[in-house]
Amino acid sequence: MSRSAFTLRIDAAERNALKNLSKIEGRPINQLLIEAIKSYLGQRTEKERSLEATLDSLKAYRRKDPGFRQAIAAFVEAEATVNDPLEGAPIEGNVDDMPDSAGPIQTKVRGVIGAELGRR
Repeated sequence: MSRSAFTLRIDAAERNALKNLSKIEGRPINQLLIEAIKSYLGQRTEKERSLEATLDSLKAYRRKDPGFRQAIAAFVEAEATVNDPLEGAPIEGNVDDMPDSAGPIQTKVRGVIGAELGRR
């Protein structure tokens, strides 16, 4: 692997600490910094661990139901059994202007729409 040079600006206190550590260790500052950078980059953050756990969970779910048959069946069942009062009827206007009474599907859709509008 090829190496490239770059400039690093640090405070005088850190520079002196590196000089002292270099003398004590008997190794060049450059080598100490390379090891420190590699060590830092090798650490896994909480976010990385969380993402890996989520990915592992998704992989386990896919192994359990590779064709998503159970998920598709649950969706079909919900579509077939839950009465949607607005099925096939166009809705015009603002989300805030819609009537308060809503069925389970409509409530879920409103939640998603509200969440999307809130992010903008």
